[in-house]
Amino acid sequence: MKHLDFVLRRLVKALVVLAGVVVLNFTLIHLAPGDPAAVFAGEAGAGDAKFLADLRAQFGLDQPAYWQLWLYMKGVVVGDLGFSYRNQVPVLSLIMERLPATLLLTGFAFLFSLVLGVALGVMAARRRGGVVDSMVMTGTLIFYATPLFWVALMAVLVFSVQLEWFPPFGMESLGPDARGLARALDIAWHLVMPTVTLGLFFTAVYARLMRASMLEVLGLDFVKTARAKGVPQALIIRRHVLRNAFLPVFTLASVQAGQLVGGAVLTETVFAWPGIGRLMFDALLQRDYPVILGVFLVTSGVVVCVNLVSDLCYGLVDPRIDVTN
Repeated sequence: MKHLDFVLRRLVKALVVLAGVVVLNFTLIHLAPGDPAAVFAGEAGAGDAKFLADLRAQFGLDQPAYWQLWLYMKGVVVGDLGFSYRNQVPVLSLIMERLPATLLLTGFAFLFSLVLGVALGVMAARRRGGVVDSMVMTGTLIFYATPLFWVALMAVLVFSVQLEWFPPFGMESLGPDARGLARALDIAWHLVMPTVTLGLFFTAVYARLMRASMLEVLGLDFVKTARAKGVPQALIIRRHVLRNAFLPVFTLASVQAGQLVGGAVLTETVFAWPGIGRLMFDALLQRDYPVILGVFLVTSGVVVCVNLVSDLCYGLVDPRIDVTN
């Protein structure tokens, strides 16, 4: 019962947060320079005042801003995110078509960064001051400081253009007619470079944090007591040190899991990955306000859901913590 009350309280807070996101995003988008009607009129080769007025009336941009916000919020409540100016299809169906690709990319990038980061952090802490420690810390510092788009471009040039190991762009090559294992392997092969590129930055963060946390726990009294009792070092690391050292990493990972969706914009653009990150980038260039607002709302919802799940899982990671309080 306590867990149900906790979930209900968090859901109410999540709805308040999402309502604030809708208002803030709508305000910022409409304060930004650029007029969708002027963009479309320029592409159509017609810039007279009547044509612009007709376009603004068609898009609802001739209404006062407060009325546009009211209509948009009414639509959000019933699941109507509006129509795309450019594609002339419902925004929700457009986003749902692209969302699985983004969740696939960010999910694998999160697992890759967390597993590799924790492993590298443990290796560095167990060999503090040695060659492995120096290599890990140097590598993580380089990937932490390197811009994401540069890593993505270099990955395409080296591993796709020069070595021809991986496909440079897209999500699959076999086409929609492919089925079963063949299609799964094709998507997995296309997924390698975007996943590694997106996950390297977070790998560096988790590795450095895990190393610092491991070193702190290794100096605590209960670890020294276990050593004095003759407990093998491997058993101490596995049963006592890792469980305690992983808590700060899990806390940071639960916060940053949602940020991966935002970081996917650059990755999806460089690798032509058909996700909502690339959809938002194209919508920004086209001043397609409903699509931009819809992507912001959906990504905010994903972040809220991830944080809720991480809060519930925290009690499993550390049973001493009562998440319902």
